[in-house]
Amino acid sequence: MKSERTLLILGTRGIPAAHGGFETFAEHCALYMQERGWKVIVYCQEKGDSAPYDSIFKGVTLRHISVSYKYPWDTIAYDYACIRNAAATPGVCLLLGYNTAIFSVLLAVRRRKLLINMDGIEWKREKWSRGQRAWLWLNEWIGCVVGGRLIADHPKIEEHLRRRANAAKIRMIPYGADEITAADPAMLAEWGVAENGFSMMVGRLEPENSILTIVRAYARSNQPVPLLVVGTLDPDRNPYHRELAAAASENVKFVGAIYDQTKLRCLRFFTRLYIHGHTVGGTNPSLVEALGGAGAVLAHDNHFNRWTAGPTAAYFADEDECEERLTAILGDKRQQEMMKLGSQLQHKRLFTWEQVLGEYEDLIDEFAADEMGRGVLGRPMITER
Repeated sequence: MKSERTLLILGTRGIPAAHGGFETFAEHCALYMQERGWKVIVYCQEKGDSAPYDSIFKGVTLRHISVSYKYPWDTIAYDYACIRNAAATPGVCLLLGYNTAIFSVLLAVRRRKLLINMDGIEWKREKWSRGQRAWLWLNEWIGCVVGGRLIADHPKIEEHLRRRANAAKIRMIPYGADEITAADPAMLAEWGVAENGFSMMVGRLEPENSILTIVRAYARSNQPVPLLVVGTLDPDRNPYHRELAAAASENVKFVGAIYDQTKLRCLRFFTRLYIHGHTVGGTNPSLVEALGGAGAVLAHDNHFNRWTAGPTAAYFADEDECEERLTAILGDKRQQEMMKLGSQLQHKRLFTWEQVLGEYEDLIDEFAADEMGRGVLGRPMITER
């Protein structure tokens, strides 16, 4: 019976979402599948040394797995403990990310049904050492072998995976985001900005996200509206962050990481321009959420961002072009409105949760219905290029 089917969601810190894109997706997916008759178990990371225990969140079972946080490898230990527990728990497994896919061999040898969201091309990220890149590269290959279905969140990720796995088991399903139709302007007082009176960017402050390029371009532009940089700045311990702090002018404000979704929705709804500098990865959650807020988007010019943000967004390749584009957009209200409308339409076309979770439901249903996890595929997945 449908009510007896179980979905196990692994690979995140857990829900309710308080960290990043995968946690947000896990919460939406868990609640969606639970409402459709599935028993859903989401693995959640805890600090300590207690035995695994369960709690309930809106009908979803949260399985708490404890790690000490004393050592750099504790996150790997957490992933291993989750896989071991899942191997002894009947159900379809949905693994978000492949960073420790090697442990999924425990599921494969038990002939468990395993879907893996393969995320971005992690081993290409500049922040990793050579050894870390080798680990990620190896786990990407292992994930392609042991996963019964591989989920790509972007056409270019799908194209990449087809060089490693049979195309028949790869499905392209992007990330989703809520449409933001209203927000409380009084919340903007926390950052000292007004409605439509600031630009913003959200992301980890790392070189691959073009943060220094954007900060320098914005500082050079002398815009009367400030740029809010949402992300943790730690100049005392991070040389790159010291460069960022030195390059910033008075119109660039580092406001720290913000995990409160109500605050983020407010900023996205009232921003004049959202600037996105990510250069690697697939369908980036922050960019999709900006589209959900109908923000005018200026993004780094690469195939990941162009497919996601669409033809009405603006793009830059370097610091000079970034300054040129943002100056033109911020000085042209008509262009801003046209870009915002384009973002709204792009979100409705590809990135609503209804569409995205419907695709996951189809894939999980079909996968679960086939004894060996090789069933007939259902309705076409989103394939717009």
